[in-house]
Amino acid sequence: MEKFIPVVVIKELSDVDKILPALKNNGISCAEITFRTACAAEAIALAVEKYPDMSIGAGTVINREQCEKAIACGAEFIVSPGLSVSVAEVCAEKNIPYYPGCVTPTEIMQALELGITTVKFFPANVYGGLAALKALSAPFPQVKFIPTGGVDRSNIDEFLAFDKVAAIGGSFFVKESLEKMEEK
Repeated sequence: MEKFIPVVVIKELSDVDKILPALKNNGISCAEITFRTACAAEAIALAVEKYPDMSIGAGTVINREQCEKAIACGAEFIVSPGLSVSVAEVCAEKNIPYYPGCVTPTEIMQALELGITTVKFFPANVYGGLAALKALSAPFPQVKFIPTGGVDRSNIDEFLAFDKVAAIGGSFFVKESLEKMEEK
């Protein structure tokens, strides 16, 4: 798994060829393209085709239909803001990693029952940040977290220093990468 998972919102297909090269030039070889826009599926398919050296996943996947569409378009991993049993089932059938949003002990226990040991912790800043991750890690030592939401350059090193953090998710990676491209 990549250490940085940029949350990428593609509003127009042409954004794929603007954002993904910027991420690559910034040393990031992963993108979670969200299912928040009308062209999300097409954007995933285009990204998978044009950037085979990058790990392209689908984010904001909230139901079976979106999950199946994302996987059909070539998504290599699926991320949800919460936990969906039907999405977990599709991912298990297709052997695709699924990172559901889990912030409570009950949600984490449900993920574990589904065989999921790496979860998205979203929105991290609202649900207690690093202190909450450390507290949740005590009863769930087998779980790794992907904090997203409220993680930025001011606190990323603290999160990365915690051994239960598998990766950091965030849209700020896109903004930083695009700004660096404009500077060149």
